[in-house]
Amino acid sequence: MKFPAGLPIGESWVSAPTTAPVVFPYDGSTVAEAPVGDVALARAALDHALSVRETVGRLPSYVRRNVLQRVHAELLAARDEFVELLVLETGKPLVDCRVEIDRTLLTVETAAEEVARLHGETVPLDLLPSGAGLQGFWVRKPIGVVVGITGFNYPLLLAAHKIAPAFAAGCPIIVKPAPQTPLATLWMAHLMRAALADAGAPESALQVITGGPDVGATLTTDSRIGAVSFTGSAAVGHRIARDAAPTKVLLELGSNSALVVAGDADLDAAADAIVRGGYYASGQACISVQRVIAVASVRDALLEKLGARLPTVVVGDPRDPATRVSALINPASTDRVRQWVADAVHAGASIAYEAPGDVLGPIVLTDVPDGLPAWDEEIFGPVIAVRSVPDIDSALHAVNATRYGLHASVFTASLDTAFTAIDRLEVGGVVINDVPGFRSDVMPYGGVKDSGAGREGPRFAIEELTTTRMAIIRPRP
Repeated sequence: MKFPAGLPIGESWVSAPTTAPVVFPYDGSTVAEAPVGDVALARAALDHALSVRETVGRLPSYVRRNVLQRVHAELLAARDEFVELLVLETGKPLVDCRVEIDRTLLTVETAAEEVARLHGETVPLDLLPSGAGLQGFWVRKPIGVVVGITGFNYPLLLAAHKIAPAFAAGCPIIVKPAPQTPLATLWMAHLMRAALADAGAPESALQVITGGPDVGATLTTDSRIGAVSFTGSAAVGHRIARDAAPTKVLLELGSNSALVVAGDADLDAAADAIVRGGYYASGQACISVQRVIAVASVRDALLEKLGARLPTVVVGDPRDPATRVSALINPASTDRVRQWVADAVHAGASIAYEAPGDVLGPIVLTDVPDGLPAWDEEIFGPVIAVRSVPDIDSALHAVNATRYGLHASVFTASLDTAFTAIDRLEVGGVVINDVPGFRSDVMPYGGVKDSGAGREGPRFAIEELTTTRMAIIRPRP
């Protein structure tokens, strides 16, 4: 880690009133002492961001693009060090942290490219007689100060999802990282603020504030901000949306993503995808496979193939390149997941597979009844639940029978089934013959229902963080 002590507030790094340890989830050792902010610093960050709003909004396109390009270059140069830090502060397996930095690089690079595509267009005003002789066009303007709140599971990537599009759009941004994982975000902020300073732009275009719910509430309820972009649980997201109204709120919330296996599916490919998609990041991903809905004719064969694959999933130290599942973010999360599994079994579900060992490893449940968290809610751990249904129509109905709607996938050899699923599934993304967790950071990513509102991905987030301004001109004769 190579950043100053304290928090990047205003044009410098300021001392925080206290610190808290960032803990390596695998063994409980302390990675570093992280600064913890308070309401006073949150208010100061808001004042600084508002003071540079017009300056940042008027930065030339080449400045915004060059700053983001430099951040990309600095992140790339420190790629391996960022990966090491991510493993330590998140406890995610090394392989997943490598994916996170690569996706972060793509996000920043794409946001830099999108600066050149931020434009409006002309409008034919003479479609009515009253518009004859008028000239019209619209342009995009920054929405104002953005508050970005991120989750613990992909701290660097989620910060990039907030920071890069906001700055590309011309908006100052204040980021509040998750208390468990602030370090990579602080380091990225240091890199970007150095680039801002060298470009002659205000460093307070990007500020980072840590702290508890009172800090978050101070940021999100200030009526002077333009937008809140939040990634986290549905319960917290709903509260932010209510408390922030009428400020625009973008929500990337949870899910219990489903993977459907049709009767004509390639079962080996489906089994591989379930293992890959259910247990990456130790199951701590909003679009990891949680519900597997198999047509009854292939259920037993699918479970057999899963049973053959799961013992090969390496559980243990996340620093080992072979590890695929490691400790969850904290003991409380592990206890919750174990309790949800126990509740499901008590209600009649069966455990088809459970990895041995002290670290919570892959678990497969079968026949979890409706109304239980292991099926209805987001388990956020290495657990999948398999259910059989009579036909594909029933499978699609089961996918939709939830309050969530982020991503879903369908394994099938039929184009008719594929297009039916794309048409009928109530989700933000449908993936055919791959994991629901497949996403590119250039796509319009987001959900429906309780999975959120708005879209991420640089191009689409930039549009979310700008407003259109119409111009109508009547030339003088």
